[in-house]
Amino acid sequence: MAVPKKRTSRSKKKIRKTLWKRRGFWTALKAYSLAQSISTGNSKSFFV
Repeated sequence: MAVPKKRTSRSKKKIRKTLWKRRGFWTALKAYSLAQSISTGNSKSFFV
């Protein structure tokens, strides 16, 4: 029979949310950096 799960604590929820946000932030930062290097023509790893 299905039993309801225990409630996740606020601290655990905050930690998971922060990690998720941080991952998105670093991905966005990398994308911005790559776009910047392509626009200036300094990119060594990306060929246009």
